Amino acid sequence: MLTTRYVTGAPNWIDLGTPDIDGAAAFYGGLFDWRFQPGGPEVGGYGLFQLGGRTAAGGMQTTAEQGPPSWTVYFQAPDADATARAAEQARGSVAVQPMDVQDLGRMAILTDQAGVPFGLWQPGRNKGLEVVQDPGSLCWVELYTADVPAAAAFYHSVLGLETFGADFAGGTYTTFSPAGQGEDAMFGGVVPLADDPSEEEAYWLPYFEVADTDAIVARTRELGGTVRLAATDLPSVGRLAKLADPYGARFAVIRSAPPQT
Repeated sequence: MLTTRYVTGAPNWIDLGTPDIDGAAAFYGGLFDWRFQPGGPEVGGYGLFQLGGRTAAGGMQTTAEQGPPSWTVYFQAPDADATARAAEQARGSVAVQPMDVQDLGRMAILTDQAGVPFGLWQPGRNKGLEVVQDPGSLCWVELYTADVPAAAAFYHSVLGLETFGADFAGGTYTTFSPAGQGEDAMFGGVVPLADDPSEEEAYWLPYFEVADTDAIVARTRELGGTVRLAATDLPSVGRLAKLADPYGARFAVIRSAPPQT
């Protein structure tokens, strides 16, 4: 599971690129009770979404040339430069070269072997998100891809991620865990595009924990967002829905099932 005790390969940051940061702040504020704290010109206006005074995500206004509105998942890297080189050697690419963000840390944006963007965060003064798993915060990430074995090999080579097969709904769900942490440390999964007709392209989908999935779905509509997959129960997993904000950035929400004893 996700925790804020970040280890190499674990998701440790997430941010939103949007054409209207004020509109996005209003949407996510109404949905998750986030408060947006904009940064100054020295960080290009990049700001923080806060949940109860703790950082739940980052965000900034972007242009069409920078890509479509989207959420980007970042993974912890002890050496962003070395990890970027490893991605290139594994048939990925570097979209944004590693760079220092003041003394906060060092970041890069890469793409995997299928062209899916993801980020690296090498912590400096900023160790990562301050809240995960609580309602209104990141709780899971899911990779949609056409070739699960190729994706597993790429992320193992680049981030050291280990995969495990979990029995699920009559099939097998492939999960990701940081190297050496075991199956109990799983933080995300991999879904073949062919198995989910609601998805048409490869990408990383973030999940946010919520207290009431149906209420969040209704609120999404009220705030101008889109329901991509209606609230659905998955036995022993929880009640989830796939959504998009008013600008098209995709995300999912889930009320997780209580742990089995």
